[in-house]
Amino acid sequence: MPLALLALAVGAFGIGTTEFVMMGLLPDVADDLHISIPSAGHLVSAYALGVVIGAPLLAALTARMSRRKVLILLMTLFVVGNALSALAPDDHYLLAARFVSGLPHGAFFGVGAVVATGLVAPERKARSVSLMFLGLTVANIAGVPVATLMGQHLGWRATFLGVSAIGLVAIASLALLIPRDHTHAPSSDGLRGELAALRSLPVWLALGTTIAGFGALFSAYSYITPMLTDSAGYAEGSVTLLLALFGVGATAGNLLGGRLADRSLRGTLFGGLASLMVVLALFPLLMSAQWSAALGVTALGAAAFITGSPLQLMVMEKAATAPSLASSANQAAFNLANAGGAWIGGLALAAGFGTTSPATAGAALAVLGLVVATVAYTVDRRATPTTRLVATNVPSQTEHAHH
Repeated sequence: MPLALLALAVGAFGIGTTEFVMMGLLPDVADDLHISIPSAGHLVSAYALGVVIGAPLLAALTARMSRRKVLILLMTLFVVGNALSALAPDDHYLLAARFVSGLPHGAFFGVGAVVATGLVAPERKARSVSLMFLGLTVANIAGVPVATLMGQHLGWRATFLGVSAIGLVAIASLALLIPRDHTHAPSSDGLRGELAALRSLPVWLALGTTIAGFGALFSAYSYITPMLTDSAGYAEGSVTLLLALFGVGATAGNLLGGRLADRSLRGTLFGGLASLMVVLALFPLLMSAQWSAALGVTALGAAAFITGSPLQLMVMEKAATAPSLASSANQAAFNLANAGGAWIGGLALAAGFGTTSPATAGAALAVLGLVVATVAYTVDRRATPTTRLVATNVPSQTEHAHH
């Protein structure tokens, strides 16, 4: 595999660390800035809002630039956002800095996925995307626990300075390892041409599958701590280790999904969603003992991330004239899933259905994901061969595998 994929994975590691570390640092930030925990929770939302707004906007605005230059600019914005977070004098400044940190997130993964697939043979496309995502999943095993410990011992500001340093390493790696490419002019209509590619039904069905599928994950994962402590009987101090197990599962699932999707993209997607549905449906049972709870957390990570690279690739192939924009929009969909899943899981808890009810709600969302994926498959099958060829700019082996 090309070394350039390592540069993308380093960037993904930094982004994954800054996205998830805020959950672990909330009490420290709240104490230091004299705000309540729920108010500090808005810092998580501010980042997610930055991702949702920044992903399609920055991808569209930089559509005609060299992708190598775009990746370096996005990582520079990431470093600035995290440095501003470290220096924020109060919660309002920190809120704005977290929003800025989130802006480059989706576009980096979106443009990065396009670069990654361009570096390898057609039959290794999904694997190349999964290797970039490896940075994100490894961040859950190593980056987040280390950054959280750093924040608890050296202060939360040190964590964000540390993340900025990772960003600088990523910029150097991108500059050294990503091959120079020509300015990318996707269509004569410029921005309008890029946005037109998002008008197609298959693109929206692919994005809908991402929202439902990852909404299923976040419905349960957002409330994993109370499940592990109240239902499975773990001490609060053990939760960090168990969340690292989730990262191990996610890493394994991501790598497996990349390999399988190169053989059959649709098959991997259906299989991943079905296994996610089964794991979430079994969660109330799995959370009844400590050993099975640990197994359940690992299985949840694996089942959810099997679908990561197939979904990213499917969105890109359905919008072949604007792959960077569509790929970035998929990252915005992922963050909408994060917010929406947490909200739906919260509704189940608030309704008094019990500690593990968010997982049951997640299983229902996984079923919805399967329904949307089935509709997408049906629409695809009904498209005439000519339409399909134009729509996907084909003929990669990946596509042959699932048509």
